[in-house]
Amino acid sequence: MHVFVTGATGWVGTVVVGELLGAGHRVSGLARSPEKAAALAEKGATVVSGTLGDLDLLHRSAAAADAVIHTAFNHDFTKFAANCEEDRRAIEAMGAALEGSDKPLLVTSGLAMIAPGRVVSEEDPVRVDPAHPRRSEPTAQALAERGVRAATMRLAPSVHGVGDHGFVPILIRMARETGVSAYIGEGLNRWPAVHRNDAGRLYRLALEAGLPAAVYHAVAEEGIAFKEIAAVIGKRLGVPVESRPAEHFGWFADFAGADMPASSALTRERVGFAPTEPGLLSDLDQPAYFA
Repeated sequence: MHVFVTGATGWVGTVVVGELLGAGHRVSGLARSPEKAAALAEKGATVVSGTLGDLDLLHRSAAAADAVIHTAFNHDFTKFAANCEEDRRAIEAMGAALEGSDKPLLVTSGLAMIAPGRVVSEEDPVRVDPAHPRRSEPTAQALAERGVRAATMRLAPSVHGVGDHGFVPILIRMARETGVSAYIGEGLNRWPAVHRNDAGRLYRLALEAGLPAAVYHAVAEEGIAFKEIAAVIGKRLGVPVESRPAEHFGWFADFAGADMPASSALTRERVGFAPTEPGLLSDLDQPAYFA
């Protein structure tokens, strides 16, 4: 199978590309810079040089492939709304190229804030309102209604592993800067997590299964108490672990205080997903995470 992958040199996309090549698939990967393009070519993938803003390029690349996996997203939160709109346009462009072909399109979204306070399943609808401007999943759903074989991979808030540059490193940086590894209230709010290698493998499994469902959860651990995450960070940095008001976290307060557990039971049943990598706390509890 020839698969076009956006975000092919990113945190999750790199693993997806490796999984696909390792399983004998042919990969074309979107890359923004010469350095990233060179690394991608060295792996054996065909380089497609461009960005998510190159809609004609995305359309042509999707049309030339047998399947598309979309992992790219600009996580600059200072222009989050604009990045969400770029993401929507990119998905629409690739989906339009696949319309009428029965070729699969697997897009990426997140699990944060779908249904705070309870365990989210694959059957729970994504939140669509002005406070949640990301439209990856609704765009995929709209394409499916037009006959495109489109589905969504919802990633856990923590996709961890050494080299992580997501939410947990933000907490590490805050702890270094403030001298305390903090949590809100009693710190019992829960975060689901998955190792990047398990997440990358799941993309391949879902694609090879033919996308039998509309939504998949890249979740290995249903919910880890935030205080436990703070405790490992505090131990590693040698700083106190304390409850602090939400204001301590600034713009990150909504995430730091969010209770957002999620299940992957249906995903495991549908595509045989069985995580094998270390859990978040054991992964985090090593020097390399703090290098």
